[in-house]
Amino acid sequence: MLGRFTVRLADDGSDRFGVWDGAVNGWRAIGIDDETEAHRIASDLDVQYDAHGPRPADAVRRVEPAQPVQQAQWQDGELDVWIRDNGQWLGRVRDENGRVTWIPGTDLRPL
Repeated sequence: MLGRFTVRLADDGSDRFGVWDGAVNGWRAIGIDDETEAHRIASDLDVQYDAHGPRPADAVRRVEPAQPVQQAQWQDGELDVWIRDNGQWLGRVRDENGRVTWIPGTDLRPL
């Protein structure tokens, strides 16, 4: 699905993480100690940008407050934003450990 921003181990010899921007082939953030935090940063960037640049305002719908949802795999999480990507609405869902997954809207339902 989404893939412009990915989390990788930083190439500075440390055990820290970074966020790689595949559209410009460069680091967007480095020196992040926590992998979950790195994934949060990457998902926030995916909300702001698509493969071509800034995401159009009409392609983002924030859910405030975030709503509990259940994925088709029957895993609970919390939905906090929708984005339209390649003609499909995707929901950003955080699990109980803070991990972020982009789920097609057709695979989500309210709890």
